[in-house]
Amino acid sequence: MIRLRFVDGMDAVAAGIRAAEYGFWAIHTEALMPDGTLLGAHWQGGVQARPHDYDKGEFTKELYVSIPAGPAMTDSFHSFLRAQLGKPYDVEAIAAFVAGRDWQQPDAWFCSELQAAALAHCGWFANALAEQFNKITPRDLLLIVSGRVAIQEGLAA
Repeated sequence: MIRLRFVDGMDAVAAGIRAAEYGFWAIHTEALMPDGTLLGAHWQGGVQARPHDYDKGEFTKELYVSIPAGPAMTDSFHSFLRAQLGKPYDVEAIAAFVAGRDWQQPDAWFCSELQAAALAHCGWFANALAEQFNKITPRDLLLIVSGRVAIQEGLAA
């Protein structure tokens, strides 16, 4: 199983991201790794794995979304993320909130781009769908993932 964490905060950066996402609350996303760390792209430090409680008390909302995936897909997702460790934060992605750019450039990552690229790499996030977007915001990722998970659960019922 793949688990993504979505959060919201009350600082000026969070307010700016919410404004760019038309008031939607999800401003950051990262993956819960098998060892309990949270792996994501952050403004400070780029792509890193951090302790599960590294940001305790910083956010006002938190949501974990579980994505059904078999062992091979889950391993591929986590392996892709580990291969991105140390890459810089994608500062250009902030401009992509208002201007287009190729979000799949693998030299630097914004939080939601990184998770979407990992989902595309493991085969969960269809490349055809991913190619339709010039940016993937935390809001976009949460809506796509939660919608697809709901559809899969409905079909399985």
